[in-house]
Amino acid sequence: MSVNRLVVTAVVVEGRSKSEVARAYGLSRRWVHELVRRYLQEGDAALTPRSRRPATNPARTPDTVEQRIVELRKSLTDQGLDAGAATIAWHLEREHLDPPSHSTIWRILTRRGFVTPQPRKRPKSSLVRFEADQPNERWQADITHWPLADGTDVEICNIIDDHSRLAVAAACLPVFKAADIAEVFAHAYQHYGLPASVLTDNGAVFTANYRGHGQTCLEKQCATLGIRLHHGRAYHPQTQGKVERFHQTEKRWLARQPPAADPAALQTQLDAFRVAYNHNRPHRALARRTPHEAYTARPAAAPTPSLTQPHYRLRHDKVNSGSITLRHNSRLHHIGLGAAHNGTTVLVLVADLHIRVITTDGNLLRELTLDPTRDYQPRGVKPGPKPRDKPAPTKHDVARHL
Repeated sequence: MSVNRLVVTAVVVEGRSKSEVARAYGLSRRWVHELVRRYLQEGDAALTPRSRRPATNPARTPDTVEQRIVELRKSLTDQGLDAGAATIAWHLEREHLDPPSHSTIWRILTRRGFVTPQPRKRPKSSLVRFEADQPNERWQADITHWPLADGTDVEICNIIDDHSRLAVAAACLPVFKAADIAEVFAHAYQHYGLPASVLTDNGAVFTANYRGHGQTCLEKQCATLGIRLHHGRAYHPQTQGKVERFHQTEKRWLARQPPAADPAALQTQLDAFRVAYNHNRPHRALARRTPHEAYTARPAAAPTPSLTQPHYRLRHDKVNSGSITLRHNSRLHHIGLGAAHNGTTVLVLVADLHIRVITTDGNLLRELTLDPTRDYQPRGVKPGPKPRDKPAPTKHDVARHL
């Protein structure tokens, strides 16, 4: 039996005074009067505990704002964009509505069933973060994959600015080759200028270090323009963490769009996403500014012209079918030496386009300037049989001459 029922029974049934009952149960006389009054008006329902919540709350979020929060949550989610409390508050401000606090927005979304409680994440204080101080100080680039409507896999090359998270480029092709990567970067240079440095992984289209010879188109391009090219540690994608995280945001948006029928249709979607990401999506790591706002807030960095130096290398090869092969700018070239040297082990000394081919004992077989537009580098000998030596005159020839 509850205390309320005992109090009412003592007053109404036993006829004890309200002051006496209040002292006996350690209650205020005013509360005993109120409880008896409720019982006489409502019966047993008055004995049930009631909420102490005030009937009105002047600080309560207006219904119109709450409804708009729900609409923004649905709209942003359907578009595959970020729909967190901070992003919703950013949109409310753009619509000239007074946004409630982020915690209030989360409570509204939780009450409406849009948020599923999750375990607490790792605290930010435990993370070691790096961010470039200026726009164009460092670009991060990487390739990811996405399926077309028929299930065909295509590649997407994404480039973002490390400081502002600006999506500098987002291009798609069935397969990216080294020359295609250089072309994507060239288009980005035209719109945003030259970066001081570029960070990529160790993919074959980005670096030739693991092949042991030559340079990719991107490496050659960066060296010519004075751009420092860095590569992350092998099997450690966290080094390029910003562009890896950008892949997730991009794919979440693409998953909400109609499947693209071909690479051209996918490229149209990527262009639309890049505009929305750069101009209409506040970023948590940028103090809720958009990437475009962060990119234009500071002066951009510039490359170092002193990096334009010749590329030297030395490689061993063996003459086969009268020639050797040499890779330049991600393209394979054949250098003619003649069938007489088949099986000969040679050393190839390369200084950009200047090439010298010598034997292991130091004899120079050929020296040339490579023509990058040609696959086969001829020796310059006219085709056809070599002229034979004139035979010695016979006694009949001498007699005829006399």
